[in-house]
Amino acid sequence: MDVRQVVTDRIIAMLEKGGPVFRERWTRAAARGVPRNGKTGAPYRGANVLLLWEAAIEAGYASNVWLTYRQAQSLGGQVRKGERGVLCAHFERRARERRSEADDALSEGGVDEEVVAPDAGARAGVLLCLPFWAFNVAQIDGLPLEVVDLGIASPMGPREPVERAMRLLGGCNATIRHGFDQAAYLPALDEIRLPWPRQFTNAEAQCATALHELVHWTGHPERLNRSFGRRFGDAAYAFEELVAELGSAFVMGHCGLVEATVEGHAAYIDAWLQVLRGDRTAIFTAARLAEEAFAFIVAREMPAVDGLAAAAPD
Repeated sequence: MDVRQVVTDRIIAMLEKGGPVFRERWTRAAARGVPRNGKTGAPYRGANVLLLWEAAIEAGYASNVWLTYRQAQSLGGQVRKGERGVLCAHFERRARERRSEADDALSEGGVDEEVVAPDAGARAGVLLCLPFWAFNVAQIDGLPLEVVDLGIASPMGPREPVERAMRLLGGCNATIRHGFDQAAYLPALDEIRLPWPRQFTNAEAQCATALHELVHWTGHPERLNRSFGRRFGDAAYAFEELVAELGSAFVMGHCGLVEATVEGHAAYIDAWLQVLRGDRTAIFTAARLAEEAFAFIVAREMPAVDGLAAAAPD
């Protein structure tokens, strides 16, 4: 099995459903949090997040907790007969004997691994892409209650999503200017440009659009320094938009902006599909970079101030 190609094909199928569909599904799934392993508590990473989100929405699962078959058994649970797991990808670097330069080229993996040089020696590390199957806790009987409860998120109040988005924007302290025809991030000036707030449909749409541009902002050389070099060539702009699309889904889900729309941005679906069809490792790179942007933004979130709304001037 070519795991990278199988995963890429599944992401392509998601994108082919159209911008409104995958945006809403990913953001709604993201509001439940990043999928986590029920035994280790560790979050799933990269493209696996998208696969598990999509599966959860498709099947109507309420939980974002997943286990492999063996992990479920080790916790006293049993996957119900007939249930199907979600194929995910695990990357593992191993040392192996190099037989030829062609053999090394064929073994190159899926997430910006180092290319094995011809003079790398008799043994060189290669990145293998290995499959595993994850089952949602809703597919498993007999699990301890504490494992099931891991995936139950506390509901947010009606004002909290906007407030949380503003804490992210304020914490990052990006230069944001208003009064422009459309939203954009200008790397040369290192500033985000937005229309006037009253031009947005609502406060949620304004926050969602600003957060999308904030993901672009993280790629500046003084921050995460996203640079694609020759790898994507003329498609580099579309690839950056894919990173921002995924990153903003992570961030909007974190804030609870599940009904919000990123306004003034057409989905570059055709360009993304062209990139993914031509490079089976592209989605793994895009998802990893989106996660890095998400972590960069969330790490700077301003703390909530309790009782601020209740305070009144003398």
